Amino acid sequence: MSEGSTRYEVKDGVASVLFDRPGARNAMTWAMYEGLAQVCEAITTDAEVRVAVFRGVGGEAFIAGTDIQQFTAFKDAEDGIAYERRIDAVVEKHEGLAKPTIAVVEGWATGAGIVIAASCDFRICTPTARFGAPIARTLGNCLSVGNVARLMVHFGPARTKRILLLADTIGAEEALACGFVEAVVPVEEIDAKVADLCGKLKGHAPLTMRAAKEAVRRLTLSGVPVADDLIRSCYGSADFKEGVSSFLAKRKPAWRGR
Repeated sequence: MSEGSTRYEVKDGVASVLFDRPGARNAMTWAMYEGLAQVCEAITTDAEVRVAVFRGVGGEAFIAGTDIQQFTAFKDAEDGIAYERRIDAVVEKHEGLAKPTIAVVEGWATGAGIVIAASCDFRICTPTARFGAPIARTLGNCLSVGNVARLMVHFGPARTKRILLLADTIGAEEALACGFVEAVVPVEEIDAKVADLCGKLKGHAPLTMRAAKEAVRRLTLSGVPVADDLIRSCYGSADFKEGVSSFLAKRKPAWRGR
């Protein structure tokens, strides 16, 4: 399977960022995460860019998590700590962009996908969109506490527990009803909807929008505790090893709670 890429182009003040690995539902590889970090640097330094749009290639998914094959190289809990810090650094760079960002979601946005969508300012999706992080059912790992905070802000405690404990996915209409997405539109109308939103944002005061974004970001992450103990308890467990191996073998995991 290809490592995929995170592609970037700019036209008429709009940066288009494409997660390009459709054969794996755009599951993120290390190369794609690094590409996203580089794209964020480009958006920051390019004075032409007024708005950035993030989208998955293929129409089946925005991002379907991190490529599970990469977890087979993990040896102990410290690899989990390093991984979550690595992902946090990319997400923080993405969320901290001074310019407005839009996620266009067709199909699945799970794991890293829901987190990256949540760190955008706006989300527009098609009726097939599904948002979740089913790791309690599939892998036996956990999200960083910062990423749990991001989900809590958008979904509240009850839905966040549904996502993380019950491994439920949130459909497009429920995501609209709770305010997570700006609009649900048919796939043939989504480009026009995105263009309309970009047009509005390009016409607004950049410094005002930057201040508003940063204020919300600081409030969201204010007082977020260190939780390395939680990450170690999952990534250092036999259950996590079982989750990875069972996922790759396409069999049901046998959880033992240790």
